[in-house]
Amino acid sequence: MKRCRISPEEAGGMNVCAFLDTIAWSEGTDTPGQPSRDRGYDVLAGGGNFSDYDDHPRQLIFLPTLGVKSSAAGRYQLLERYYDVYRRLLKLQNFSPAAQDRIAVQQIREQKALPLIQAGDFVAAAEAMSFIWPSLPGAGGGQHEHSLDDLLAMYQQVGGVVTA
Repeated sequence: MKRCRISPEEAGGMNVCAFLDTIAWSEGTDTPGQPSRDRGYDVLAGGGNFSDYDDHPRQLIFLPTLGVKSSAAGRYQLLERYYDVYRRLLKLQNFSPAAQDRIAVQQIREQKALPLIQAGDFVAAAEAMSFIWPSLPGAGGGQHEHSLDDLLAMYQQVGGVVTA
């Protein structure tokens, strides 16, 4: 059921791929009814789409429900200002689905959540990652936050194993 575009080995295991799939669902990019043609990899903030993966779309979109402008794009809603940093750091050639997955895994590493996910401690990992993804519980960014129960159910549905 894995939808992420990098191998489980490159991601850090099947739990990490399941976590990425859960984030995409939580952020609203890979959900039923979303206008994505590519499992959320082509979604702009607010629900529009882009088609060129050569670079981050670099579109600033007004989100009336939040009263802010955002350049978030892709499956994991990466802001434009962070893309250039990760592109250099990870030596990425483009904003392809695999590149988006690599960036998300790097963000997970930076928040020290990779070992938590690998060990099956979904709750601690979600807490650690709420700083990055505002749809996670406790983020407090004004975006809709999913309940931990709903996130856990999705995580397990897409193959994640909880052991802690």
